[in-house]
Amino acid sequence: MMLFTAERTPSGTSYLATGQGQPVVLIHGVGLNKEMWGGQIVGLASHYRVIAYDMLGHGASPRPEPDTGLLGYAEQLRELLDHLQLPQACIIGFSMGGLVARAFALRYPQRLQALVVLNSVFNRNPEQSAGVIERTRQVAQYGPNANAEAALSRWFSREYQAANPAQIAALRQTLASNDPQGYLTTYELFATQDMYLADELGSIRAPTLIATGELDPGSTPQMARELAARIPGAQVAVLAEQRHMMPVESPRLVNQVLLDFLQRLQTSQHPTQGIVA
Repeated sequence: MMLFTAERTPSGTSYLATGQGQPVVLIHGVGLNKEMWGGQIVGLASHYRVIAYDMLGHGASPRPEPDTGLLGYAEQLRELLDHLQLPQACIIGFSMGGLVARAFALRYPQRLQALVVLNSVFNRNPEQSAGVIERTRQVAQYGPNANAEAALSRWFSREYQAANPAQIAALRQTLASNDPQGYLTTYELFATQDMYLADELGSIRAPTLIATGELDPGSTPQMARELAARIPGAQVAVLAEQRHMMPVESPRLVNQVLLDFLQRLQTSQHPTQGIVA
């Protein structure tokens, strides 16, 4: 059994680390916490030093000030790397974590060994933007549990929900127990920053993989392809029949995509652009 304990940085960021080798940092999505990465920690830790942490306003980390922007979340990641004395790392961000990873890549390119963006958003169309803005309004009025049921239905296949009721109930509880202000601050960024510094994405030079699920309704294959087109040499992986929470629902499949990408970095620092799956 893999054993590790959660620790804290001087500023209060809660994180866990296990394994040895090149560092890989995992950033969860809005409303979740570092525990979502259990399948990836198990799958990657025999090859890499894996670090997962709680974003501001989530889990056991401090909540952000109401006016905190994406740069504040990138600064949290920078402080974590400094605390661990890591000059560089591969950054893997899921959903909202993908926005944080993008912001970090643009603010601290010298700290980025490689970039992976999973099931994240880019260039929402008017209908998609209206939907997420409405969900933000509901969160502001009713709190973190405002749209939990709809979120779980988007995130997981019906078959997975039916086969794993205890895990779905635990996730429902995680969403409901979020700090209201921290959750709202983060959700507002998730809802509005899909085009954050989009015109600067061409400056990213680290090897990059953009991946999502074929059936992810909020982080669509089209978004993944459009985002990858902005980043020189970025690869795209669209995982067949997968929905938003594919790291949780299909960890072996996601781990194989991650390991294929990470292991190719050892032989090539400039992967060619293309479709991986």
